This record gives sequence, structure tokens and C-alpha cells, in this order.
Amino acid sequence: MEILRHIVVLIHLVGFAVLFGAWVVEAVGGKRQITRLMNWGLAIAGLAGLILAAPWGIEGEINYIKIGVKLVILVIIGALLGIGAGRQRKSGSVPPALFWSIGVLTLANAAIALLWR
Repeated sequence: MEILRHIVVLIHLVGFAVLFGAWVVEAVGGKRQITRLMNWGLAIAGLAGLILAAPWGIEGEINYIKIGVKLVILVIIGALLGIGAGRQRKSGSVPPALFWSIGVLTLANAAIALLWR
């Protein structure tokens, strides 16, 4: 069972890497647009995160407050991606504050996962 849990953790990390990597490529490339790859990364990370939140018979307490905070941030990132994609379709660009918020919140979500014990 532990091996399966580690595989889901790996998938969760890959989803985060896809989301954050796609964001970094757009930030460094100067386009600063919302891409489908960002949406896929968010979906992968979110689904794997929800699977990880289930009790797997692991020893110790599950930190539901941490999981809740991470879920709220995930929903906010999803909303920002949706709003950004809509504005991008209408005007051809994403507002800078919206674009940078996506990257900051994605990094904050990873930091919470790593640092909150």
C-alpha cells in the first residue's frame, strides 16, 4: 500500500511541476499567457492531491487543516486560470497581476506542502 501511495505522491509532484514549469516558461519567454498545459498540470496535481488526502491506513494523524488550506489555494489558482483564459480570449493578453498571482500561489502551495508539519 505504501508503494501505491508513493506513486500517487510522484504523480502529484509531476502535476505541480507541469503547472509551475509551464508558468515559468511563459514568464521567462515574455508572452505571459495562460496555456492548456497549466490547466492540465492543475488538474493532475489537484486530483492526485485529493487522492492523497484520503486515509490510506498510514500511521499518524492527517493534517486536515493543511489539506484544506492547500485545497482553497488550488481552487483560487483554478479560478485565476479560468479568469485569465477568458480575458486572454477577449483582449489577447492576461493582466500582469493575474499572471504573477498564479505563479506565486503555485509556489506557495508547494511551500505549504513542504514546510508545514
